[in-house]
Amino acid sequence: MTRKTILSCFCLCAIFLSACSPTETSNSGGNAAPDKSGQIETTSEAPPADVVRMEVPATEIKSGGTAEATVKLTVASGYHINANPPSFSYLKATELTVEPGEGVTAGKPTYPSSVTRTFAFSKEPLAVYEGETAIKLPLTAAAGAKKGAQTLKGKLRIQACDEEKCFPPRTMDAPIPVTVK
Repeated sequence: MTRKTILSCFCLCAIFLSACSPTETSNSGGNAAPDKSGQIETTSEAPPADVVRMEVPATEIKSGGTAEATVKLTVASGYHINANPPSFSYLKATELTVEPGEGVTAGKPTYPSSVTRTFAFSKEPLAVYEGETAIKLPLTAAAGAKKGAQTLKGKLRIQACDEEKCFPPRTMDAPIPVTVK
């Protein structure tokens, strides 16, 4: 074989072996213990699907008026989600984003007060949401807003944790039903 062929085979073997070898975990995977920088590590496994349930009751708004939608969250017992704002900048805050509808726009969400808890995976207490909580969303309808029912497209980003570890952040669809009168 030529030198180039041997060198190519060697490089391919090295790439294959490095891809198959275990790697160190980072903040996006691994155990839930603070690393040397004090940041909390998360597991790569997904939380159970029903850890956070969401309910958004329909909101009525007058054309040219304002109203407030409520996004109700229920966090399963034994779990919590990061508050907004989170305790540390490297934690993923609970965050609601909403696209404008037909003449209806959403303002800046008002996040609930958090509770402070200490967990096995963090030496420092964390601001979290547990149990039932609600995010308030101010809405404004333009004077010429299309009357009738519509659904604003919302997204809710959460990072769920249990007593020992945090799971990767995920984004849930958060449809906001609105009726313009």
